[in-house]
Amino acid sequence: MGAGTPLTYAIGDIHGRLDLLTTLLAQIEQHRAGRDRTIVFLGDYIDRGPDSAGVVATVRQLQAREPGSIVCLKGNHEDLTLRAYRDEREVDLWVMNGGYETMASFGPDVPAEVLRWAEVLPTVHEDAHRFYVHAGFRPGRPGPDPSGHVRLWMREPFLSRDYDFGKHVVHGHTPVRTARPDQRPFRGGHGRRNPAEPNKGVGSHGRMQTDLRDK
Repeated sequence: MGAGTPLTYAIGDIHGRLDLLTTLLAQIEQHRAGRDRTIVFLGDYIDRGPDSAGVVATVRQLQAREPGSIVCLKGNHEDLTLRAYRDEREVDLWVMNGGYETMASFGPDVPAEVLRWAEVLPTVHEDAHRFYVHAGFRPGRPGPDPSGHVRLWMREPFLSRDYDFGKHVVHGHTPVRTARPDQRPFRGGHGRRNPAEPNKGVGSHGRMQTDLRDK
C-alpha cells in the first residue's frame, strides 16, 4: 500500500454504541495519516445500545461535512424503526429488538428529521472493486440484488454459499464470533461481536469492526 493510496473503511453495525464509534473514528484518523479516505457505514446505527441519538448525530455531522467521502447505508434496524412509525402493529417487534433503548435515547420519540434521513438512505453502494450492503444478496445472479428487503435482511443462502457476484461484497448484519471479520472468497462480514450474547451481536461488551481496503 503506497503512502498516497486512497483508503476505504467499512464500518458495520454500530447499534447505539457512540463510545465504540468515537474510538474507531479516532483510530481511522490516526491510521489514514493524511491520506484520502472514504468511510462506508453499513447500517444499523440505532437500537440496543445506550446512545442511538449520539450515533446518528455523529454520523449525520460527518456526512454533512464530507458528503463525497461518507456513505451511509440503511440497515434492517432503520427499516424496523420506520415500519414502527408507519404502522403501530410493528411497534412491538421494534421494541423487542432494541427500539426501547432508541426511544429512551432520543426521549421519547425519534425526531421526524431523523426518520426522514433514514427513509432515503440507500441500501447498496458500489465502488470500482466492491459492493457494500447491510445484509447481503441472493446467490444466483451477478451484481446487487434488486430487492431492497433482501439487501436489508438476507442471511441464507448468502452466508453459506460462496458465489461470485462480480465484485467482492462487504456486509454487516450477521454477528461474528471472533474479533476479526468473517472473510470468505467473495464476501466479508462485519457484524458486531458480543461474546456475552453471541446471537444478538451487540451489547455492553460488543466490539465494533471495520474493514480497510485500498480504493
